[in-house]
Amino acid sequence: MAARNLFLDVDTGVDDALALGYAVLRDDADLLAVGTLAGNVDVENTTENTRRVLAYVGAGDIPVHRGASRPIARLHRDATYYHGLNGLGNAVFPDSATPLGPDRGPAALIRLARQFPGEITVVAVGPMTNIAIALNVCPDLPSMLNKFVIMGGAYRVPGNVTAHAEFNIWADPEAAEQVFATTFPGAIAVGLDVSHQTLLTRDHWQAARSTTEPFAQMLVKVCERSFVEQDQSTFALHDPLATAVALDQSMVRTARGNISVITTGPEEGRTVFADDPAGNWTIAESVDADRFVNEFLAAYGIG
Repeated sequence: MAARNLFLDVDTGVDDALALGYAVLRDDADLLAVGTLAGNVDVENTTENTRRVLAYVGAGDIPVHRGASRPIARLHRDATYYHGLNGLGNAVFPDSATPLGPDRGPAALIRLARQFPGEITVVAVGPMTNIAIALNVCPDLPSMLNKFVIMGGAYRVPGNVTAHAEFNIWADPEAAEQVFATTFPGAIAVGLDVSHQTLLTRDHWQAARSTTEPFAQMLVKVCERSFVEQDQSTFALHDPLATAVALDQSMVRTARGNISVITTGPEEGRTVFADDPAGNWTIAESVDADRFVNEFLAAYGIG
């Protein structure tokens, strides 16, 4: 089977970095380009983080296109409390000599969708600002895509930034509301309902320290703050899971329906899912967590 053409839209913090590495490692994926935006940290850092991570794992030739510097209708709210001041758990990677892509993230997505009609799978693992901008510029974008997968939302579970909201949706709820109101081919929302079940453990991290492979060492570096400074016993693989689902949907069981977003008030950022067999979205409601984690570890060469 031919490799699936991927466009990743990222706000590169720690789990975004792991998703980038996973997309590069998968034989059934061809990562055509990456768009960046403000989310976990500001867009300057997310862009530089993306370039440096890709260069570190030997994929510095993949174009990186800087995108939105703020949400479409509000000020940027970051997650440095979790991802560290630079977004990569304060890990430092060498500079990348690869120039930035010539066009901005939303423009690059539109250009590639036109260049490869019906062939591109978009995996959006940050706020949906770039996607909303692309839709405003090119309303027929969905018809040119093969599949659209997001990491975002908390549908039948509590949020992770408030009691109700998952961070990516809360960071730009207006953009998320617009995207969820749009019909995309193969639209799947991978939320906290499943991603909180896919866990990298401290033992996995310790095992990665014993290898010199650059992908495993990248994982060691970006997760060190979580396992050492923050003394976590596990680390949720949110963004790598969404990437895996984009390549193999059998990893999850889904429910079809419609998604709306609360954009104001005490439940701001809450995703509301209504079951509807004729709905335009599916949500991942369960996951084969052991299968995914084992495949992730194997890809990274972690025994």
